[in-house]
Amino acid sequence: MASKAPGSRRASVVIETCGREVSVSNPGKVFFPERGITKLDLVNYYLECEEAVLGGVRERPTVLKRWVDGVGGEPFFQKRVPESAPEWLETATVTFPSGRHARELVVSDGAHLVWGVNLGVIDWNPWAVRRADLDHPDELRVDLDPGPGVPFAEVREVALCARDVLEEHSLRGYPKTSGSRGIHIYARIVPEQDFTEVRRAALALAREVERRMPGRATSRWWKEEREGVFIDYNQNARDRTIASAYSVRAVADARVSCPLEWEEVPDAEPEELRIDTVPARLRERGDPASSIDEAPSTLGPLLELAARDEREGLGDAPWPPHFRKQRSEPKRVQPSRARSR
Repeated sequence: MASKAPGSRRASVVIETCGREVSVSNPGKVFFPERGITKLDLVNYYLECEEAVLGGVRERPTVLKRWVDGVGGEPFFQKRVPESAPEWLETATVTFPSGRHARELVVSDGAHLVWGVNLGVIDWNPWAVRRADLDHPDELRVDLDPGPGVPFAEVREVALCARDVLEEHSLRGYPKTSGSRGIHIYARIVPEQDFTEVRRAALALAREVERRMPGRATSRWWKEEREGVFIDYNQNARDRTIASAYSVRAVADARVSCPLEWEEVPDAEPEELRIDTVPARLRERGDPASSIDEAPSTLGPLLELAARDEREGLGDAPWPPHFRKQRSEPKRVQPSRARSR
């Protein structure tokens, strides 16, 4: 349990949780000016929702995305745990596409959550692998990112189509709001394929949704070629991370990336799922993602779909810009040529 701070003007408070004492400096520092939400408010949210939050990050290497000046400032990514970190902090050493290594945080309990928030972490950004096997993801991630002016109603419709494609390929999707303008869908998989194959499966899924919803869903990486909702297959590449379930996002109204039941998706409104509403929802309705680990599936059917696409002439698609150029990666078409098609 966390000790209650009697006031917000103190230079620091000590939070007692999980058998640890964690100091929180400047607890009254306002992280969300529009709503007056402080660093200590964020700590208390994560401790109140601790079990559900840990479901999305437990045993996963996690990047520290630090908002030291709150949402009004600029964040920076800290991939390496600082040398000053307490001895009890759990970590894992990951390998980046460049071949370099880093010791990253592994959030295992509420004390880790408090420690991260004290450094300015607002949302948690874990890898799609567990510490026991850092080369084989156990999570296929579908990231639906609407283009400018695309209404959330269209994102919901694309999410329902993605659910159908997953189910037709023997995968169960678990949806959640992104906490911004999109929707994420996670499917638990057996950790037997490497990042390249998981990305290949995600690309096949994205192309299938695109076929079913032309002009409304797209797998096109280059922004000038996109229409509607982009299905970001590259979120399944090594070293790519997504805000986890129950993460508070760095938007003015402190929205939460909140898991949903599928029957909620057609009417879901992201602005209703905030730091001040999600704890009560969790108490009253439970966690829709609580069963995600119960029945992992294989990527075999989606990889068969990928093989069919490849036989029909659909090759690789662009990789994230910080990756080395792949032999099979297509060259970028100049915007003028893309518009003239």
